[in-house]
Amino acid sequence: MNDDRPVLLETRGTCLHLTLNRPRALNALSHTMVRLLDEALSRAEQDESIGSVLLSGAGDRGLCAGGDIRALHDDARASGRASLEFWRDEYRLNARIARFPKPYVALMDGIVMGGGVGVSAHAGIRVVTERSRVAMPETAIGFVPDVGGTRLLASAPGELGTHLALTGRSVGAADAVLCGLADHHVPARLLPALIEALREPAGQDASVAGTVQRFATEPPAGELAAQRDWIDSCYAADSVEEILRQLRGSGVPEAEAAADELLTKSPLALKVTLAAVRRAARLDSLEAVLDQEFRVSSRAFEHPDFVEGVRARIIDKDNEPQWKPGSLAEVDDQEVARFFAPLGPGEQELGLAPGPTHTPVDEGQAG
Repeated sequence: MNDDRPVLLETRGTCLHLTLNRPRALNALSHTMVRLLDEALSRAEQDESIGSVLLSGAGDRGLCAGGDIRALHDDARASGRASLEFWRDEYRLNARIARFPKPYVALMDGIVMGGGVGVSAHAGIRVVTERSRVAMPETAIGFVPDVGGTRLLASAPGELGTHLALTGRSVGAADAVLCGLADHHVPARLLPALIEALREPAGQDASVAGTVQRFATEPPAGELAAQRDWIDSCYAADSVEEILRQLRGSGVPEAEAAADELLTKSPLALKVTLAAVRRAARLDSLEAVLDQEFRVSSRAFEHPDFVEGVRARIIDKDNEPQWKPGSLAEVDDQEVARFFAPLGPGEQELGLAPGPTHTPVDEGQAG
């Protein structure tokens, strides 16, 4: 008999095993799932009999493909506000995971994108497999990386995070570890045994980490380490236009391909994303970054590029979005800055970090 609950909870020994259970939707997160996860972690934090938490996804296609994009699209089209409350609770969950005081193991097998990154890449112990594809692909739908993703990407070595944020490209196991999005590679065939080992009565943090380490192996070779020279050089520029010029002038085929890819994204989303990653690098906590991302998400949700991007990429799948504005040259710096301004009357800030989180854009870094 199938269990249709969207999040399955099972305690074995001292391990609380949480399973995202919407396999036909690639375990996409709904507001209900976010609330269930948050409630479960809140109880586990206080329950002395729980020594660790394990997160996995039902099915074999992925941990989580992100938020329920169609629901967000429909809400935006109807000028609703439910999506903002979803993000408010989701970002609070991301912060809870990052500060969770007990070992939290995330199995990032298969597709892990957007909101899936938020519930896994902030974990204390992050496991990828040879099937993993990890990405923050928001610029393709006229949106901006969130769920703490701008902090994760800003912390990646060199300009790897800027490259991934702007292009939205997915990475495999080795590159996820290189970029600081994961810690260990475990072959997919060993996951059932790893899960059983973690669900046995466990000891302290070192025991959980040691158990994962016993199953870990070297991942298949990645791609980004060999591309660091052109990525670090080209993406160090302070504007998307200059990044494109550097990519075009590099003489590197992979850089040319990246430039072509950027030109398919929302021009406004590209500029806001670059500013968001640069600003995230200067903020002093995940909470401050999440506060900033909530402002940005609120503004992106109101902009027509989000509805149009979801229509073109996910609903109609014609892959011909009509962005507004249609070119980088038409994106006004003041419009970019508006995404980071404090929310207006009648709008409630996320308010996770103490004090103001508004960081002025340095000269030349508006996008």
